[in-house]
Amino acid sequence: MTGGRLRPSSDVVHQELEGEIVLVHLRTNRIYSLNRTGARVWELLGENWDRAQILTQLEREFEVALEELERELDGLFAQLSAEGLASWKES
Repeated sequence: MTGGRLRPSSDVVHQELEGEIVLVHLRTNRIYSLNRTGARVWELLGENWDRAQILTQLEREFEVALEELERELDGLFAQLSAEGLASWKES
């Protein structure tokens, strides 16, 4: 993980569909689907929340062990970054 905050790319549009969020990367035309938890993370990223704030909020909303939540969140952050859906910005 890199310093700063992960921010959604301006090249990505999203739409909520039945509790999930569908992302479309406008430069690549690739489509991605985020489940309920991933959709919540995407919403929080869009509100300028940092990793610690997101972890705290998800821990409140979902019944999952903190260690598992950290692994899942870091994995999602890595995927979003690798696919160009989000990028790291200085805090």
